[in-house]
Amino acid sequence: MKLQQATFAELPALGALAPLAAIAPQLVLVFGSVRLLSAEGLLARLHEAFGSAELAGCTTAGEISDDGVSDERLVITALHFEHPGFRVVSTALAGMADSAAAGRRLADQLAAPGLHNVLVFGQGVNINGSALIEGFRQGLAPEVALSGGLAGDGGAFTRSYTLSSQAVSSEQIVAIGFTAPELQLRHGCFHGWQPFGPARKVTRCEGNVLHELDGAPALEVYKKYLGEYARDLPGSGLLFPFEMLGQDHHAVGLIRTILGVDEAAGSLILAGDIVQDGYLKLMHATTDSLVDGAHEAAAAAGVDNAAAGCSLALLVSCVGRKLVMGARVDEEVESVAEVFGRHAHVTGFYSNGEISPALASGSGGECHLHNQTMTITHLSERHAV
Repeated sequence: MKLQQATFAELPALGALAPLAAIAPQLVLVFGSVRLLSAEGLLARLHEAFGSAELAGCTTAGEISDDGVSDERLVITALHFEHPGFRVVSTALAGMADSAAAGRRLADQLAAPGLHNVLVFGQGVNINGSALIEGFRQGLAPEVALSGGLAGDGGAFTRSYTLSSQAVSSEQIVAIGFTAPELQLRHGCFHGWQPFGPARKVTRCEGNVLHELDGAPALEVYKKYLGEYARDLPGSGLLFPFEMLGQDHHAVGLIRTILGVDEAAGSLILAGDIVQDGYLKLMHATTDSLVDGAHEAAAAAGVDNAAAGCSLALLVSCVGRKLVMGARVDEEVESVAEVFGRHAHVTGFYSNGEISPALASGSGGECHLHNQTMTITHLSERHAV
């Protein structure tokens, strides 16, 4: 496996892409701000530079690269495999209600002997990430691992984009299916947030819309907890996500972020589904606890010492974590890089939702939509035996 990476502050000139094209990549990952990734001419420039290489990526709330965390940049990572057994597919999303069907369409397109991992990049606005995953579950074999994330848009929650070889679009979901046994993907996730306050029962919800907590309008309850932060909703909701608890009050290892509020209905729109009659607790975090969480996620992903040459750690972390850490945000990326060592490169993005197999106690390897979590997909290539 060969890898070249470059970061750009503006639409890259063809000559600037030449070092990446020199390795004859079969796959090019592109993560960038809304301004740059949706810029007119980018897709044509990438095709001109990389020929028939497959393209995949999305917009961000911050870009992750070997140089750390950036804003308003375009990070392009070119990959050449000795055993390029993968396929990139896409589908249009007709709205939030189409999320599950879109996941099933992508799973059906990727169905192939030996399929063992899928990476997905979805738009981050007007999508139900939990339903998207459920659609994949219906079409994928149980042993196929699913990871990836929902595109960011700088924390605006208005319009995000995904990129494929066919289009840059705000109505597209892109997925990469890996079939070559030499291409190995390992996963890790951990959050580092701490719950506080009493558990509140979900007395009315519909999918990812939370209507009532303990019989009262959910928005009213939430605002009481936030105090002065309530005036900055929905943005301030990134600082105070919910921990999901089962009916037995035990944590299920999932967090839900507030994406929007409906003042008229008194409801909260969350980044993923919640469970009727389950319980929710508010959470908060410090920079140190989030950095520790990133380190735990990297350790959970593990390192295959038998992997040949370089490897790539794809980091998808929540925009809420970035807001909490502020100027210290690079520390969580550095923490991950330390675990994987000098032969590993990093790329990725700050997202509106993270997709990864859950590693919490009792959850096995089943994939979930995470919020406020550092998720890692570690890609390496073994030599054929």
